[in-house]
Amino acid sequence: MVSGTMVTIALSCGQVKAQGGMFATNAGVTRFSSETPLENINAENKKSQAILNTSSNELAIRMNMRDFVFPNKLMQEHFNENYIESEKYPVATFSGKVDKAPDYTKDGTYDVTATGKFTVHGVTKERSIAGKVKVEGGKISISSDFDVALTDHKIEVPQVVFVKIAQVISVKAQYVLTPYKK
Repeated sequence: MVSGTMVTIALSCGQVKAQGGMFATNAGVTRFSSETPLENINAENKKSQAILNTSSNELAIRMNMRDFVFPNKLMQEHFNENYIESEKYPVATFSGKVDKAPDYTKDGTYDVTATGKFTVHGVTKERSIAGKVKVEGGKISISSDFDVALTDHKIEVPQVVFVKIAQVISVKAQYVLTPYKK
């Protein structure tokens, strides 16, 4: 169940208006990977929050950076302290609109693009992110695969580990949204 705090957070991320057609989750899965010839680094966040207003096609996504779990605690510590600086930049967000949205009342899988403001490490960039929307049985699933260049968000990698961390990170998101009830 999505809390009232989730709606407040989503509203603060963008222009989502609390009206009919609200679908949300606070258990979305966001994964990222950094692959280099020397080392592959993977992390997963199973607490990503998302809210979609099917009446206006507005979408807001929020995740706490400290909720990313790594296979190695030292990697997790370096990610939070040295690269993403989670104390200073605790969340990443996306707030925007689904372009040419599907008919949310008809079951099916649809290719979509969402355009809006993507913020990581305190740096906001206008982005269009392609993905899929699946409507089935009263639920809406959103999935996307996209890349994030570290330089776009002023994430610095020390020269000593430069060859171990990809300069472009692959991100995969999967969110299953259900009707939001106050």
